[in-house]
Amino acid sequence: MSDAIALIQRYYAAFNAGDWEAMLACLTDDVAHDLNQGGREHGREAFRAFLARMNRCYAERLEKVVVMAAADGTRAAAEYEVHGSYLADDEGLPPAHGQRYVLPGGAFFDLRDGRISRVTNYYNLADWIAQVAGG
Repeated sequence: MSDAIALIQRYYAAFNAGDWEAMLACLTDDVAHDLNQGGREHGREAFRAFLARMNRCYAERLEKVVVMAAADGTRAAAEYEVHGSYLADDEGLPPAHGQRYVLPGGAFFDLRDGRISRVTNYYNLADWIAQVAGG
C-alpha cells in the first residue's frame, strides 16, 4: 500500500512541477486514460499528446492532494483541488482569456508492476464552465 501511495504522490509531484517525462515514467506502456466526461485513450503516447494539449490550454496546480490505496496495492484514489488558468481555447469549450478557476477533482488508478495502468479523472465540468464563462 505504501508503494502505491508513493507512486501516486510522485505522479502528482511531477504534474505540479510540469515534468511531463517524470509523469509519463509513472505509467505503463498500455495505460488506459479515462478523460473526464469523455472517452478512453490507450497508451503512453496518447497520454503524452493529452499532456501537450493540457500544457497549451491550461496552467494548473493541484493542492490539498490526498491519496488512498487498497491494502493489496493494486488500486488507488486521490482527491485534490485544482487551481488553474485557462490559457488557450480547448475544443468544444468556451473561449479562453486567462480565466482563473478553483475546482475539486478526483482520480482513480489501477496499478501494475509498480506503475499506473489506468487513470480515471473526475471533476464537475458544469462548475468549471460556469467559472470560466463568468470570468
